[in-house]
Amino acid sequence: MSASGGTKAIVAALVANLTIAVAKFVAFLFSGSSSMLAESVHSVADSGNQGLLLLGGRKAKRAATPEHPFGYGRERYIYAFLVSIVLFSVGGMFAIYEGYEKIVHPHAITDWYWPIGVLVFAIIAETVSFRTAIKESNAVRGKRSWKEFVRHAKAPELPVVLLEDLGALVGLVLALFGVGLALITGNGVWDGIGTLCIGVLLILIALVLAAETKSLLLGEAAGAEEVEKIKAATVGGDAVTGIIHMRTLHLGPEELLVAAKIAVRHDNTAEQVAAAINAAEDRIRSAVPIARVIYLEPDIYSEEAAAAGADPAKSPGGPGPGTAH
Repeated sequence: MSASGGTKAIVAALVANLTIAVAKFVAFLFSGSSSMLAESVHSVADSGNQGLLLLGGRKAKRAATPEHPFGYGRERYIYAFLVSIVLFSVGGMFAIYEGYEKIVHPHAITDWYWPIGVLVFAIIAETVSFRTAIKESNAVRGKRSWKEFVRHAKAPELPVVLLEDLGALVGLVLALFGVGLALITGNGVWDGIGTLCIGVLLILIALVLAAETKSLLLGEAAGAEEVEKIKAATVGGDAVTGIIHMRTLHLGPEELLVAAKIAVRHDNTAEQVAAAINAAEDRIRSAVPIARVIYLEPDIYSEEAAAAGADPAKSPGGPGPGTAH
């Protein structure tokens, strides 16, 4: 994902949510609708989340230090994980509490035109924000389905904004449903039920975000396509005859670490091996530009040793045939 694309989607969502939050609070003050209050808090939480994503992107750009020699790229994952916590606690749990209170102590909605008007305006604004997120995501997701994109994207910003905007749109429809039924029936319990549904929705989205960002925080390997490109680029010439085993790790969305043990010819000189390693690193960076940290260890491949030992190809990131000693 390009940083500019993610930033554009985040800013669009931030502007939309701040505008909608103000409108929803005004509607709540005039109508007393709990759905409007829950949606107001939801929009405030989303605005804070977009602020967290922008802050994480800025902090991730800091240069590496002796204490953090691989840089701060994972800051983006940390702040995306915080987004899921905020969405769960501030958005979801508050909406469930408010919905429960409204069901237990229902009251009629006054000045109905305020919540209806604001909800229609919010749906239009969120649709514009959601359209921007979809457009930016389409530029980087390729042929992957939306589910695969959300699950396997290494840059967390666009999946977070996509799920937030989708949740906001569904939540607005639920709020409109609850307010509408409360007005039609004159029973404020429907307003509380709509609020409760909004809370459950936000918690489900928060759990999905938490699961995906947790995986990124733990450290994910390069995608299958990148791994194949790295393997093809590593082997070349007469010096590097194969990959014994390899590991890849995302240090950030746009920075990849590659560590591999490569097989070289037994009669190569140290100078030839060093030249082969430098050439292999150049080929890898050309094939996969985000592979910025590369460690290649030369070894003599032994079929006898490989037959006697464990097969690294069965371990994660170990596509090579056998092992070496």
